[in-house]
Amino acid sequence: MNNCIVVIPTYNEIENVEAIIRKVFSLAHPFDVLIIDDGSPDGTANVVKTLMTEFSGLHIAERKGKLGLGTAYIHGFKWALERGYEYIFEMDADFSHPPEDLIKLYKACAIEGHDVAIGSRYITGVNVVNWPINRVLMSYFAGTYVRMITGMKIMDPTAGFICYTAKVLRAINLDNIRFIGYAFQIEMKFNSWKYGFDIVEVPIIFTDRTKGASKMSRGIFKEAVLGVINLKISSYFKRYIVKH
Repeated sequence: MNNCIVVIPTYNEIENVEAIIRKVFSLAHPFDVLIIDDGSPDGTANVVKTLMTEFSGLHIAERKGKLGLGTAYIHGFKWALERGYEYIFEMDADFSHPPEDLIKLYKACAIEGHDVAIGSRYITGVNVVNWPINRVLMSYFAGTYVRMITGMKIMDPTAGFICYTAKVLRAINLDNIRFIGYAFQIEMKFNSWKYGFDIVEVPIIFTDRTKGASKMSRGIFKEAVLGVINLKISSYFKRYIVKH
């Protein structure tokens, strides 16, 4: 069995989903793919189901309604752990994360021995293409804010292109992850860091989507700002002990 799976949440990604799936399956290293589709009315799930006859490593989990990015990833992580995958990746469907860099994240964990590998936009400067300057600044200073409040040294704490080893996801109680938007990414990294796992940032070039619509909203950003403070305060009352 392949020990790598890429979890990709989708909502109305009919313009991107076939291309991203084909790209992942064309890579030199084998990856399975799990699409978590939140009832896309544009027929995204139907495209995936058609491709499943072509790619045996392609899977889909369909959910009723738009339930949020965080819950989609939690669903996918649990699905992957139940089936024995060792390296579990998260990635957007819109090509903002370069699919070929999945191999860099895999090598960082499987060969170099890190527990979490983050595809980082800011570890070697600002590597963002096609974003308006106000969005770049918001993202960059969000990272500064997160580091200041939490004490984490991660340069791109809101990144959504990541490889988690199974032991990390088993250690984190996924049922206790509370945030569903931008803050979900911060909460997962914060927990990985508090549990003492080895986290590395791998430089990538992030390119904003050219097809389909962004899912970012003001509410998601507000959740992140307030959520970071909540995370830090609640951590004082929690013990982070990895159960073997």
